[in-house]
Amino acid sequence: MNSKYEIIIYWSDKDGFYIAEVPELAGCMADGDTYASALDNAQKIIDEWIETAQLMNRPVPAPKGRLIFA
Repeated sequence: MNSKYEIIIYWSDKDGFYIAEVPELAGCMADGDTYASALDNAQKIIDEWIETAQLMNRPVPAPKGRLIFA
């Protein structure tokens, strides 16, 4: 698991799940019925995202750590 990417987790009333977004990897997100399961699913999907990008010969951004939002 590559857990060096920032993961933002929040509750979505609309979906009824916790949503985990990985802002540094376009479109990379997961969900879960608990905070812990959303985090676990996000860590798995990060690995899948990277594997898919490599298979498609697309660049994989290096983790930047904490992002700063205005």
